[in-house]
Amino acid sequence: MKNKIKLLIVDDEKIAVKNLEYILKKEGYEIKTTLNGRNALKLLSGYEFDIVLTDLKMNRVDGMQILKRCKESNPDLEVIMITGYATVETAIEAMKHGAYHYIAKPFNLDEVRKVVREASEKVRLKKENRQLRESLEKITDRVRIITQDPRMLRILDTAGDVAPTDCNILITGESGTGKELVARYVHLYSKRSEGPFIAVNCGAFSEGLLINELLGHEKGAFTGAPFLKKGLVEVASKGTLFLDEITEMSPAMQIKLLRVVQEREYQRVGGTEPVKVDVRFIAATNRNIQEVIENGEFRQDLYYRLNVVTLHLPPLSERKGDIPLLCYHFLKKYSSIMGKDVSDISDDMSGVLNSYNFPGNVRELENIIERGIALSKGKTLETIHLPDDLRELSIRTFRKRGGKVPSLEAQEKAYIQWVLKEVGGNKSKAAQILEIDRVSLWRKIKRYEMEK
Repeated sequence: MKNKIKLLIVDDEKIAVKNLEYILKKEGYEIKTTLNGRNALKLLSGYEFDIVLTDLKMNRVDGMQILKRCKESNPDLEVIMITGYATVETAIEAMKHGAYHYIAKPFNLDEVRKVVREASEKVRLKKENRQLRESLEKITDRVRIITQDPRMLRILDTAGDVAPTDCNILITGESGTGKELVARYVHLYSKRSEGPFIAVNCGAFSEGLLINELLGHEKGAFTGAPFLKKGLVEVASKGTLFLDEITEMSPAMQIKLLRVVQEREYQRVGGTEPVKVDVRFIAATNRNIQEVIENGEFRQDLYYRLNVVTLHLPPLSERKGDIPLLCYHFLKKYSSIMGKDVSDISDDMSGVLNSYNFPGNVRELENIIERGIALSKGKTLETIHLPDDLRELSIRTFRKRGGKVPSLEAQEKAYIQWVLKEVGGNKSKAAQILEIDRVSLWRKIKRYEMEK
């Protein structure tokens, strides 16, 4: 079994230790045992455990001392208390000090299996979150694009290879996939990195305004032009000019741009002298450029000039492995901006995000996390912080949790919780929606421990 969960069993009753060791080894856990608390403290100093099952009442060193030591040395370590002296007071005291669960003797073996399995899942999720944060730090240090997707990493490798060559590049992909980020990445690793990076959205201007923005104008070229204005092509000299939504450019502007790309010179509006430029062009489009060319909307000769190398970015729906990494990146970013201490995303919310197709891609995911942090009051984002359409998806979708399909009981609990949230905790309304009587709803609430 890969990455086995490591358990320490502490109990002064030999038969109890043997029973626990036998059933939990069969579950695939890595087990160490001891019959006294003093030896348990030594083992905790020398080994890294994930879960500790300890008796409460023992001579010299008892379970509460072990619990406190565990939480001091490793707050992520989960401690399950087992005792024959179960009282409400001792249970409250143990939970106050961070115990995961409390099991009374004589214990039911199925209950022990269930509690340890749930604690293991919690440990696994904490480890995954920690690894994600560590991966995020490494990736952020290396590049400006957050990904661990093999396809995206190959694209970045290609971008890194062509960055120093100074050739023109065409980047394609859906809106929100990060085309400008990739363009900035190419600029960063090019020989022009000390020069300017200028980005212009060709779809945001009318034909006349775009010509003026890109090429500039001479003083007095038209009414309201009292000064010479340099175009963005000139401003980007010695650097990179990023032309987003290139396929939205008018035919007249395409002809002018073709001359600039071919001859590395142009004339300002109202000018007669050529202006020499030294600039690298990176263009981008979210449309199928072959179809645009076939429809006569884009010049083929300009396409060939710009498309020396093509980088096609996959949509987020094809790189689902990046979703957790991006979530934690945006958590860190917007928690800092908003001055909030939000550091985690619930398993339920993660399941919804992983099952969603993201038509708006990374930009949409960023918006969802930003919105969630703005609405949050605690340290963890929950499904209640999702937009309404995604909250509905959280109920409609049968998600795997921890690699397993959730049980009918788990789905029922999640659905009841969602309905109660939707009606503001009004049990009469919730019972009507669930089409059960109020007494049945109350029984289910008690059964699933949802009184709070």
